Amino acid sequence: MDIRLDGKTAVITGAARGIGHEIARQMAASGARVIIADINLQAAQAAAAAMGSNALALHVDVADVASCQQLTASAISEAGQVDILVNNAAICPIVPIDAVDQAFFDTLIAINLRGPYFLSQAAARHMRQHQTGRIINISSVGGKTGGTAQISVYAATKAALFSVTKSFAKYLAPYGTVNTIAPGPSNTDLTADWNDPAILETMRQTVPLERLGMPQDYAGAAVFLASDHAGYITGATLDVNGGIRMD
Repeated sequence: MDIRLDGKTAVITGAARGIGHEIARQMAASGARVIIADINLQAAQAAAAAMGSNALALHVDVADVASCQQLTASAISEAGQVDILVNNAAICPIVPIDAVDQAFFDTLIAINLRGPYFLSQAAARHMRQHQTGRIINISSVGGKTGGTAQISVYAATKAALFSVTKSFAKYLAPYGTVNTIAPGPSNTDLTADWNDPAILETMRQTVPLERLGMPQDYAGAAVFLASDHAGYITGATLDVNGGIRMD
């Protein structure tokens, strides 16, 4: 199946590295114009330069609602339209439940949940006007299981994204689709900052396919959901987790 995104413009947050970067790369390879949105503009610009003329870098701080709204406006100004939004930007620090304080809690809510909500709000308004669009939220298997006691707030934000997906799927219908990808235990930039490699090894041992997920494992799923081949799929979660959870 040849999946093409020719003529489409895709905005991918947190795309200077990791899963977001690979999604942007594969969407660009499929013909889309990609907007690499990241809080680190210099890294986003370097990533866009490496992808060629089909890529553009824009700054966004997803914790700031005004910045989210400005990203959408800038993307429309630069590209004329936004056809695809991938809410990928997130953080996942290791903090045990007993050590969670209000500032930490609020930071994760702002980045992992509030940002995707208001980015989706701005993009969906534009998509409804043009009667087309795709929104893809990157959640986590931890949103279904509660994760571990060391990533409890992260898991809570990712659980909320499932509900956000369904709400926006109803709002955007019948003009477009909104779906979730739920990665399993992964070896990506999101987990690269963890100081204890044993955590990742323990996670790997629970995966039936006997390896951790990599960015390319999730990017193909995003390209599919963004394409016309997935036009009758909305409000759904695509589990890409190596078999750690089968439901």
